[in-house]
Amino acid sequence: MHTLATALLLLIALEHVWILVLEMFLWTHPIGLKTFRQSREAAQASRVLAANQGLYNGFLAAGLFWSVATGERPVQFFFVICVLVAGLYGGLTAKRSILYIQGLPALLALLALLAS
Repeated sequence: MHTLATALLLLIALEHVWILVLEMFLWTHPIGLKTFRQSREAAQASRVLAANQGLYNGFLAAGLFWSVATGERPVQFFFVICVLVAGLYGGLTAKRSILYIQGLPALLALLALLAS
């Protein structure tokens, strides 16, 4: 179960690196527009906010990578719970798919951590 928890934490960290790239660098490019289902005008108007969100996703990724590198379970729990809360909040307030894309993997990782 420890290996599963570690693998899930790393996958979630990589997912958040990808979200950082999308929000900070590709927000107004075709892949960003398609991913977030926005018009070019809406993306241009919100690009500074998106970059800020991307930075926060990068901090989550860094924390998850750090938690795996050190093996410190309290740090692992802290960051995976942060991701879970962000996924729940985003899924309830912004877009339901965030529950599945961000929240579900975090919940699975949390359960794997609890079981290991």
